[in-house]
Formats: sequence, C-alpha cells, structure tokens
Amino acid sequence: MSVDTTVAAIASPPGMGAVGMIRVSGPDAFLRVSHCLVQGQDAAQFAERYAKLTKIVDADGDTIDEVLVTCFHGPRSYTGEDTVEIACHGGVLVVRSILQRLFDLGVEPAGAGEFSQRAFMNGKMDLTQAEAVMDLISAQTDLAMRAAHEQLQGTLGDDSEAIREDVLGIAAHIEAYIDFPEEDIDTDTGAALLGRLAGVDMSISKLLQTAEQGRILREGVRTVIFGSPNAGKSSLLNKLLGYDRAIVSDIEGTTRDTVEEVVNLQGIPIRLIDTAGMRDSDDVVEAQGVERTLAQVKTADLILEVVDGTEPMIHHLDDDAIAGKHHILVINKSDLSEHSDWVRKKGVRISCVSGEGLDQLGNVIADELSMSAGEWGGHAVAINARHQACLKRAKAAIESARTTLQQGMGAEFVSIELRDAMEAIGEIAGRIDTEELLGEIFSSFCIGK
Repeated sequence: MSVDTTVAAIASPPGMGAVGMIRVSGPDAFLRVSHCLVQGQDAAQFAERYAKLTKIVDADGDTIDEVLVTCFHGPRSYTGEDTVEIACHGGVLVVRSILQRLFDLGVEPAGAGEFSQRAFMNGKMDLTQAEAVMDLISAQTDLAMRAAHEQLQGTLGDDSEAIREDVLGIAAHIEAYIDFPEEDIDTDTGAALLGRLAGVDMSISKLLQTAEQGRILREGVRTVIFGSPNAGKSSLLNKLLGYDRAIVSDIEGTTRDTVEEVVNLQGIPIRLIDTAGMRDSDDVVEAQGVERTLAQVKTADLILEVVDGTEPMIHHLDDDAIAGKHHILVINKSDLSEHSDWVRKKGVRISCVSGEGLDQLGNVIADELSMSAGEWGGHAVAINARHQACLKRAKAAIESARTTLQQGMGAEFVSIELRDAMEAIGEIAGRIDTEELLGEIFSSFCIGK
C-alpha cells in the first residue's frame, strides 16, 4: 500500500439496492472527482461534510448518474486524507460505471481493507480499533456488536498501552542498575520490582481470560445436538431456529447427515449442528451418518445431549467423549410422563411440542459458557486470536523476568525479557508492527473498508 496514491472502491454491499456508495481517498481525491463532475465543478470548493447534489459525467460529457457528493478534508476524515464519498443510485451498472470513470482518470483500485489501513497509517486509529471495524461489520449478535464497539472506542488499545507503560517503567528502573554496574539490586528494591511484575502479570491474565469469549462472539459456539433417534434433536433445532429447517418424523434414522445453522441465543451466536441419531444400523448411509456424528462431537465446543424422557436411560457418551467440552443434558418430552430412570437426573427438561423449558435452556447455555449478562458485564473487551498470541508471549516474558530476578541473575537478563514483553504488547495496538502483520490483518477486510 502506498499512501501517495489515490484509491477508490465500492463501499456498499454487492448487488442491486436503492443507493450505492463509492469512496475515494488520497492526495488527489478532490481533483480526480472534479474531473468527472458536470460543468467543471471543483469538489475542493464544496462545503465540507455537506452533501452536494450534482452529476457524474463520462468523457463525452454525457450524464452517468445524478449523485450526492460529500467531501471530507484531511486529516478530519476516516482515513486522515482528503476523502470523497459518492452516493449514487444502487444499480450494478451505475455503480460500476462511476467507478470505472474514476479509474480512467487515474484513480487506483483500493485493496481489501485499504481505507482502514490508511486510517491506521495516518494515526486515526490503532490496530485494535481497525480490527474492531471488521468485527462490527460482521457482528451477528448484540453482545458481539457491544464488544466491537468497546474495542472501536480504543478500550483494548488503552488497556494494552497501560500495561506496556507499566513494563516500561519497570524496565527503566532495571536499566538504571545496568548503567551503574557497581550498584546491586537490594532486597527491598527487588521485592518491590517483583510486586510490580506480579501486577503486570495479573493485568495480562485478565485480558487473556476474555479470549474464549472473543472467539465465541466472532466465530460462534460450535454446538452439536446429539442423541438417540427420535429423541427430538431435529425438533429442538427447529424450535431454536424458529422455523422448520430439519425434517421431523417418527421414523428412526430420518436425519442421516449433519444440518448446520446459526442462531442468536440471548446474544450468543450458536452454530447448531443437528446430527444423525446414535444407534447400530445395517444401513450403509445411516452408518456413515453415525460416523459423522461422532466426528462432530470431537470438534464441538458444546454438546446438547438430547434424550427422550419417557424412555429408559441409554448412554452413548462416556466421560472421555465430553472431557474438556461444555455438556448439557436436555431431557425432552417433559409434557409426558417421565421414566423413572430420569427422575433424579440433573438436566434441562423441555418439551419441543409445547415449547416448555426452551427459555431455561437458553439461560443454562449462557451460564455454561460464562456468557450470561452478569458474567459479561465485567468485561470491557474480548480479545481475538492475534491479541491472545501477543499476550501469551508477553506473559511468558514477564514470568521469565520474575524468575530471573528471584534467582539474583544480572539486571541485563531481566532487561532483555522486559524488552521482549514490551514488544509483544506493543504489537497489539500496532505500536510495534511489521509489514507482514499489517498485510495479514487487513487482507481479511472487505473491499471498500
């Protein structure tokens, strides 16, 4: 990416709509747009941040479309550069024709995430805020949107920078002993430094604790609906979705392949996977369905084990199968007489016929995932996999520095570990970055953002 070029891209979703949006940004944004305006109008003279009704014309002066043009002078723009937003009619041909006209006038096509990357390069946002832009666009639930808004406000960047400043302060103290080698770190000073390092370690740990919630909000909870045939697995899927997605029948073995859908359950994105019923079968296709069910269980985050509360207890899952996974027993057909095997069994009792217990199931899922309103309320951020990797590196360096200090080794060794910690933490907000890192992050953005 070169900030010396002027780029443009469609900023509205693909396809036909009422309004299309084209964004132009760069040092020649006003000049290039002016060349395609009717009657030689100068975009640089338009009132800043006010929509101007005008026309885009082709090389022969013929009208392509009547549009609204809004100009933003750098650095008071999203990218920090001169920026023009063209709102036109949302026909596919209209939008493409205007974009092609800009390209013919020397504007370059913008790459994926290039506008946000320019905002980062021009100091308009840190790297965590840039990532939050994409999180906000792709948010599927209120909780995901809330977490993205928190990060977009710079909460994570501020938290990580505060930690880095703490490490910097400790490092400066250590460096003083390196500059004056005749001075040793006395017991009291060493204890104070260890206490400060322990505080940094705790702050990092608190951020790391939000990694699982961040993954859930961004990717959803991989939830396998598991159980015997006719226990009500497909009925539960349909009830949670609010429409008939899976075929429901009294005939055993109706579901032979996995069915996957996403549902918003109390603000949590749940990736529901309905599976074939567990039983021995001579049917080759059904047997393959059972094998796929077992494969899905191995990769699940959450297992909803659905059982028929009117039938005797059958065990399909052992402790090894659910080890390390979230597991909820769902006892279906609570509207009928319960079999004695289930009377003392702890589980969520529901009826897919009457809908009884479905709200309670949602509460239990939220509690199981520590994603209930009470649990979530204390967290300001939800870190992603990149943040997690940086924080883990920083935590390892801090722990190594503590060990080095406790063992009375030279201040130089402690300083090296602290520098590693600062570098790792700095990468979170982009205080320290590499071209490869930026390329990887912004390549996942949509064109036009």
